[in-house]
Amino acid sequence: MATERYNPRAAEPRWQKAWDGAGLFTTSNESEAPKHYVLEMFPYPSGRIHMGHVRNYAMGDVVARYKRAKGFNVLHPMGWDAFGLPAENAARDNKVNPRDWTYKNIETMKAQLKTMGLSLDWSREIATCDPSYYKHQQKMFLDFWQAGLAERRSAKVNWDPVDHTVLANEQVIDGRGWRSGAVVEQRDLTQWFLKITAMAQELLDGLDTLDRWPEKVKVMQRNWIGRSEGLTIRWALEEATAPEGETELEIYTTRPDTLFGASFMAIAADHPLAKKAAEKNPELAAFIDELRHAGTSAAELETAEKRGFDTGVRVVHPFDESWTLPVYVANFVLMDYGTGAIFGCPSGDQRDLDFARKYDLPVVPVVMPKDGDAASFTVGTEAFTDDGVMINSRFLDGLDTDAAFEEVAKRLEARSVGERKVNFRLRDWLISRQRYWGCPIPAIHCEVCGTVPVPAKDLPVELPSDVSFDKPGNPLDHHPTWKHVSCPQCGGAARRDTDTMDTFVDSSWYFVRFTDPFNTEGPTTAGVADGPKGWMPVDQYIGGIEHAILHLLYSRFFSRAMTATGHLKETSEPFAGLFTQGMVVHETYRGPHGFVTPAEIRIEDREGKRTAVLLSDGTPVEIGSIEKMSKSKKNVVDPDDIIGSYGADTARFFMLSDSPPERDVLWTEAGVEGAHRFVQRVWRLLVEAAPALAAVEPRAGTGAVSRAAHKALKAVGEDIERLAFNKAVARIYELVNTLAAPLADAAAGNGKDLPALREAVEFLLSMVAPMTPHLAEECWATLGGEGLVAAKPWPVFEPALTVDDEITLPVQVNGKKRGDLTVARDADNATVEAAALALEAVQRALEGKAPRKVIVVPQRIVNVVA
Repeated sequence: MATERYNPRAAEPRWQKAWDGAGLFTTSNESEAPKHYVLEMFPYPSGRIHMGHVRNYAMGDVVARYKRAKGFNVLHPMGWDAFGLPAENAARDNKVNPRDWTYKNIETMKAQLKTMGLSLDWSREIATCDPSYYKHQQKMFLDFWQAGLAERRSAKVNWDPVDHTVLANEQVIDGRGWRSGAVVEQRDLTQWFLKITAMAQELLDGLDTLDRWPEKVKVMQRNWIGRSEGLTIRWALEEATAPEGETELEIYTTRPDTLFGASFMAIAADHPLAKKAAEKNPELAAFIDELRHAGTSAAELETAEKRGFDTGVRVVHPFDESWTLPVYVANFVLMDYGTGAIFGCPSGDQRDLDFARKYDLPVVPVVMPKDGDAASFTVGTEAFTDDGVMINSRFLDGLDTDAAFEEVAKRLEARSVGERKVNFRLRDWLISRQRYWGCPIPAIHCEVCGTVPVPAKDLPVELPSDVSFDKPGNPLDHHPTWKHVSCPQCGGAARRDTDTMDTFVDSSWYFVRFTDPFNTEGPTTAGVADGPKGWMPVDQYIGGIEHAILHLLYSRFFSRAMTATGHLKETSEPFAGLFTQGMVVHETYRGPHGFVTPAEIRIEDREGKRTAVLLSDGTPVEIGSIEKMSKSKKNVVDPDDIIGSYGADTARFFMLSDSPPERDVLWTEAGVEGAHRFVQRVWRLLVEAAPALAAVEPRAGTGAVSRAAHKALKAVGEDIERLAFNKAVARIYELVNTLAAPLADAAAGNGKDLPALREAVEFLLSMVAPMTPHLAEECWATLGGEGLVAAKPWPVFEPALTVDDEITLPVQVNGKKRGDLTVARDADNATVEAAALALEAVQRALEGKAPRKVIVVPQRIVNVVA
């Protein structure tokens, strides 16, 4: 009788129901077991999960299930990053309320996630758009404000005149809004900021403590914080060229040693000196206005053509009163870094060199390589940016760059025109957004009292539900009643702040809320270190590399700010371990009318050549490049389709097996089918051997089966600890191959050492349970096992069984390898020596002569000296 195939459509819902009924994944704050907090970055409720979600959450689930089996009290929660512009756009386009759109999407995605069989504590589910969540966010904002970590001030912003909202620098592309396409304007608006710069050095130093973070992420954070040590220098303006009332220009530089290579000054378009100079220069005013409509992201400025306008103002060199330099307004200088002004040394900076060549400015080499010749050293099309020896620099000549820095600093400080300064590239966090669907900022503006906080007793400040999106801009501004309120201090007429918070705020503390989501009084239980049970920090955080800078940096700031205001105790770093997984990628397919989905085509392989055609009519389709799954390229695979066809375990197993988790995974139908065949093979082997093994008590043996099982158990545990899931999968494949013949013999009634085989099978089910949990339960039940595999402890391996009886040693003759020798691990040196000399390759090398010496390095190598 043929074995019935494993049916995931029947098995998976049944075991999910069993886990829920047993409450296996509901986490207790009262447990005495050691804690382990596993968290994947929570999703935005866009409407459907994608294969990237499947990979991300499968990885976290393996860790959570493994740690639970190892005896830890595991916190593995799920929530929704639910505020944001897409909901507002959907509301405007589809005439629906953003709340209704969001919660409908949450319902859909939650159902999808549940089909994956994730070991999540759904009792702690949160949505950032729920007033019960953002009430605490508003209270923290007020506490930050009181502590001086939040402030309201005027700032220059990118304003989209069509969408009526502020845009981040990265959202301005070629001078236009990324969504509307409108020409962006530079405006001065009064905005709310979180003073992340107050903790810049702490955030930088904290990176040194994160030994379980990828080094590339720490480098990205260090570069974003951008600590530099330099000098501020005040250059006197040449009086005849200076606008009325202006006498000096202050710049910040990290290379004061190159002062004698200066050939120009460059200032930002909105620098006060630029504004003054433009008052009587219409052409300069027009140039400045043009720059205000250009992109201001760091990437865009780096690649844009360097442009400038000579203001006519000149500065006097601090070491030579007869030497003056022109002052340009330049498109590569920003007002919010340093002082908004630099001096240009073309020979030592590529950007300055490009600018100087364009505007025919002097290029004077002032630093050369240490072995260079000052008489012949020149700078061509590439600046010399390395350290070296000073030349053409008067009293600095011959000094190295460090010594020159010190000499310039000493002389300028003595004259009170220079001052040492540490500067950071990091800017304060602008959190004001002119949008409806976000957390309201709990501030009230009164003509008499100024800007005052909403009283804590009146929190949360909830969003009105009756809003209209008929007009451009923020619906809160247009609401007839919501913004009108009495001042809490004087009782007079006042208005609410109609800006809402940047959604990065919502995701900067959600991981703390998961530790105590039932508490209505505050974000965490007051007086308990880091929330109940000391859950913080997160032991393992998993998410995409695209969040390596802003989300992680803001979360690190929030943890410190929460500590400073009493919401957390003794936690500075929120994530002890961080893992950034790769993307899910797929081939692209282009038909006669554009991209088509994988579901619409059929791949054909004729004589080794792959072609594709449309399923509908056989029209040829071009097979394109492999790219990240995206709706625009239509190279997406719907998780529901995969789970419906193959089951959740197959999808999980493929995602974990295909490649190292930090790299991209290429989704292929063949790969998925391979994972499905493995699931079916394990089922077939175990169900056929089940009658022979059902009543057998497990016990370790001394043969190959026990050795393979114990070695695999040890290695798989170590691989999961290192998040090397693909290696763990490879070891499981090897173990299944080893067990296949003994299981077939047992099924045929010819089994040997069944207790050892039963133990090996139980080990196998424990190892696959974190990856294919439904299959493990179904196999366990078929074997007559009691209880749930998900509730079983991780087995314990016997160290003696994980060590090979034999080892292979390389054998060298006169330092050249001649062969390999396989001997018993415990063989003595005399036995090893005799066996090595007996090797045919060694005898040929010795040419019948006796060796002068044989050196045996135990369990490492054999050296024969002829």
